[in-house]
Amino acid sequence: MTETTDGSRHEPTERELDAPIKAKPLPHPGRWIGAAILLALAAWFVIGAARNEAYHWDVYFKYLLDTRIAEAALHTLALTILAMLIGIVGGALIAVLRMSDNPVLSTISWVYLWIFRGTPVYVQLVFWGLLGTIYSSVNVGFAELDLQTALQNTFLLAVLGLGLNEAAYMAEIVRAGIQAVPEGQTEASKALGMSWGQTIRRTVLPQAMRIIIPPTGNEFISLLKTTSLVVAVPYTAELYGRATDIANELFLPVPMLLVAATWYLVITSILMVGQHFLEKHFAKGATRHLTARQLAALADAEGVPPVNARVVEKSERANYEEDQR
Repeated sequence: MTETTDGSRHEPTERELDAPIKAKPLPHPGRWIGAAILLALAAWFVIGAARNEAYHWDVYFKYLLDTRIAEAALHTLALTILAMLIGIVGGALIAVLRMSDNPVLSTISWVYLWIFRGTPVYVQLVFWGLLGTIYSSVNVGFAELDLQTALQNTFLLAVLGLGLNEAAYMAEIVRAGIQAVPEGQTEASKALGMSWGQTIRRTVLPQAMRIIIPPTGNEFISLLKTTSLVVAVPYTAELYGRATDIANELFLPVPMLLVAATWYLVITSILMVGQHFLEKHFAKGATRHLTARQLAALADAEGVPPVNARVVEKSERANYEEDQR
């Protein structure tokens, strides 16, 4: 039994007792003042940029939806997706080797991480671009393989360079996610008669994905922007390379840089929305809000007198009614 704002007494229904309880936010005037200052600075910058002729907004809007830029954006997406697939598969394999009890396998994986994480990705891409001059052919004993044709495919070299570099970072993300799952979960699965594969698929991975997904989404977005470095291979059909080519023709780098930045922003925004829903899906059951009934039961379990439990229920019910209004 609780009291409403008009003083009458009301018995909470089953639905009301099982409704999630949300904390009432406290007023923070400092936040509003800070937000007002930031909005004023943003408005000042936007108005100043709009009046600055150096940005050449006419050129910006002319080439924003140019077919060459749109096609380059598709090439950028293709580079990102293929490289990320290599990174995920290779990272999972390296993570397993890293956690192996075999000293040879764990050492090999550690050396791989040491090299690809310890050297800049731009340097690695330059090396991949020069690979054709280093290995024109490979002698496998019974035959000699000509690599000139394969190593002249700059798109393939860019994908391999980005993918192998990404695998080093994904390996640490996957390893952290797997090791974060308590060992008791694995032991319980074995006690239920699950095989190693079933334990990984049904117990470890569903819990590890909550930890793996957020940094993987960040890595995917970061990889999308890292594709601008494949001009070192050289591969210039992606977004930044194509925008640079057009800028060199026009002798106007600023508007074309803004065009490329706009496309990057749009694509990354879409990816961030997808990451949000993925995180929400794998976070099911991880956190939840306690209801008034659950709070009262928790108070009883901890030995709180019934009157105090009713006070807690009454307070939370008042907050619930305030939220409803």
